[in-house]
Amino acid sequence: MNAFVKTDILLPKLDETGMEKWAVVACDQYTGEPEYWKAVYDTVGNAPSTLRLILPEIYLEQPDCEKRIEKINAAMSEYLNSGLFDEYKDCFILTKRVQADGRLRAGLVGAIDLEMYDYNKDSRSQVRATEATVASRIPPRVKIRMNAPLELPHIMILIDDPENTVIEPLLDKDLRALYDFELMQNGGHLSGALVNGEAAERVLNALDRLAEKNTDDIGDVLLFAMGDGNHSLATAKECYEQKKRDGSPDTELARYALVEIVNLHSPALEFEAIHRVVTDIDTKKLLSEMTGALGLSDDGAQKFTAIIDGEERKFSITKPTSNLTVGSLQTFLDEYLKKNGGNIDYIHGEDVVRSLCKQPNTIGFLLPSMQKEELFPTVIKDGALPRKTFSMGHAHDKRFYCEARRIRK
Repeated sequence: MNAFVKTDILLPKLDETGMEKWAVVACDQYTGEPEYWKAVYDTVGNAPSTLRLILPEIYLEQPDCEKRIEKINAAMSEYLNSGLFDEYKDCFILTKRVQADGRLRAGLVGAIDLEMYDYNKDSRSQVRATEATVASRIPPRVKIRMNAPLELPHIMILIDDPENTVIEPLLDKDLRALYDFELMQNGGHLSGALVNGEAAERVLNALDRLAEKNTDDIGDVLLFAMGDGNHSLATAKECYEQKKRDGSPDTELARYALVEIVNLHSPALEFEAIHRVVTDIDTKKLLSEMTGALGLSDDGAQKFTAIIDGEERKFSITKPTSNLTVGSLQTFLDEYLKKNGGNIDYIHGEDVVRSLCKQPNTIGFLLPSMQKEELFPTVIKDGALPRKTFSMGHAHDKRFYCEARRIRK
């Protein structure tokens, strides 16, 4: 049995123009750009929208957060009671996302059984985190989900399907179209189609076959690896465990979380490196201790570039502590900063790193991008990767909220 199952999915009864205002980008994007979210509010106006059903994380620390959560739950109830939604029973939804760069990313929306998900680093579950889960980020999100009657996912989970056996065959099927519209704010285009009956069974059979290929020597299966929304899925897990302990009548609904699965090998998915800049430290001391701990030399498999005072020098790690360069480096930096102080920042662009490293007492590390085929083997070998190991696409290409599911009776 695999953890991805058919479920009952809600979609609003809106035309194309209405859907353009309904769908908004994942709440954890543009957290430093209030002007982006202001533009979204201006675009939506008073129209029905997922904007009223989510809490953009830019507002998560605001003093009116509790009131915002109350308004979200009220809006969910209002939309349910007003008959806004059609409910599609026991199904999946095939999504076709044309990104801003014109590339197609196909996905499949369904439910993940949270009994088969464990986000801890040493997890052997069928659904696993790919990056370290920060426990302190879960409680604020539990407040949002615990009493909500609906869930709307921005969770994207990856499957390792190089032969395109699960999702891609659906692209040639004559499926019932459910929505087709342009996304706001340079988000591209989104369309969706109903997958039920025989087509859904073929998906489940293909996943079963894929699970057999992804079984290790001791019988553990890693079939689903987190792409985006790890803390959202961890929040769903925590809410389910609390409801189970309390004997809540909503426990069975809470056991599942609505997600989208995407093939890791989709040509639209690109992994980008996230670089490191360390400030307020003695750069010579840090580099000296790193040389001893990681066996830095000019020749080795795990390569990176260090930048000090604007000068760049290439290194290789000969005593790795992880399957990836970023893992070996991050493990060392965590321990060093704990003992010696200093600050670390995570930067996407190489030019930004170079600019920051002109400052005194600063060292930057330019890291290679992780290859797609490294993800599943590394999670199997090392467990969840260090935080900020990789970035999967640009902010405007992240998942937009569209589908919903009941999580309370």
